[in-house]
Amino acid sequence: MSETSLDDAQIIADFSAHVNPALAQVLQFIGFTSTEAQASGCIVRDSTGREFLDCLGGYGTMSLGHSHPKIVEAAKDQLDKMAFSSRVLFNAPQAALAKKLAEIAPGDLQFAFFCNSGAEAAEAAIKFARITTGRKGLVSAQGAYHGKTMGALSVSGRDKYKTPFGPLVTDVRNVPYNDIAALEAAVDADTAAVLLEPIQGEGGINVASNEYLQAARRLCDEKGALLVMDEVQTGLGRTGKMWGCDWAGVAPDMMLLAKALSGGVVPIGAVLGTPRVWEFWNDAPLIHSSTFGGNPLACAVGLATLGVIEEENLVEKSARAGEILLSRLRETQGRYPELVQEVRGRGLIIGVEFPHEDITSLVLAGLAQRDVLVVPYTFNNPTVTRFEPPLNISDQEIEWAATAFEEAVAATAELLVGVTEM
Repeated sequence: MSETSLDDAQIIADFSAHVNPALAQVLQFIGFTSTEAQASGCIVRDSTGREFLDCLGGYGTMSLGHSHPKIVEAAKDQLDKMAFSSRVLFNAPQAALAKKLAEIAPGDLQFAFFCNSGAEAAEAAIKFARITTGRKGLVSAQGAYHGKTMGALSVSGRDKYKTPFGPLVTDVRNVPYNDIAALEAAVDADTAAVLLEPIQGEGGINVASNEYLQAARRLCDEKGALLVMDEVQTGLGRTGKMWGCDWAGVAPDMMLLAKALSGGVVPIGAVLGTPRVWEFWNDAPLIHSSTFGGNPLACAVGLATLGVIEEENLVEKSARAGEILLSRLRETQGRYPELVQEVRGRGLIIGVEFPHEDITSLVLAGLAQRDVLVVPYTFNNPTVTRFEPPLNISDQEIEWAATAFEEAVAATAELLVGVTEM
């Protein structure tokens, strides 16, 4: 571990004084005492020149890696032309991105509403569902994470983040994930929408069964509700297929996108919807809007991102790399079953569950000491950490991550033995 420079110390002090003192303490406890300075591909370099392997990837944002040259070029080119929109003339990058998304989306998702984040997309989808169906009821899953704005938080699944801000949006039923019977009991004639993640990211990388997602589609059709798939983390190749719902062969009425669509450069979110969902715009074309949503810069970058995913076969690469990484992590689980309870996921969204959150913290610290960055914890399950590296991670970088994980678990096992012997 390199020493903290005077500049780093001042930055950390300013962060503590003016941003988030509690988070500053957590990061320093893990062992992070420098500041990030530059990044490319899967590598992040700090202010001292130390290199980290990024298996955190901005919580699934960096699917193309950091500073992909084609994405940076697209951003610079659009900046030279026009970064923001007049908001009253037609916007060519926005139209092109919407058309491309319609081409690659499942089912009849023909239209796109652009915003700036996944939480904004969830908020919009809730409104769209209610105005389309004339109903108020919302069904979501325990352990879900759809964002932290009021509507998105209301359909998320952990009371710790919800209770302090109540009362939230009403008429929400939060039912066990992957439980078809519970879903059948919750969806009725008053349900406007069912919101589900094909894989719960913040819930601890819980993978929906194909039968569960198919049942959700059937129930929505039977009851006249809309099925909303939150693909903010699972979309655009992360699971080894273009969309997480592709594993079940299910097409939703609305799909939420963000994170990876940005290319890791410019924030963007989107709601994709069917013609039925878009009918309400005919009477009120500005009933829902976003000042920055669909701006030329973000849309040009989003379009370039889709191009790179196709040109570099990143969906297929994600599937292959995920198989390798899952296998290596499970080898460590086999050696230390008392510490590593489960390794699960699809493609390059992988969760590792430990028996206690203190063990999670120790392994995280061990990974940091070995220059590997992973998601510190999942919001709705603190005993699970996750690996979400860029989809173009190399075999050598996978081996780096897997070896560091095994060494960190081994060191944790030795430490715990020492504690019990004292």
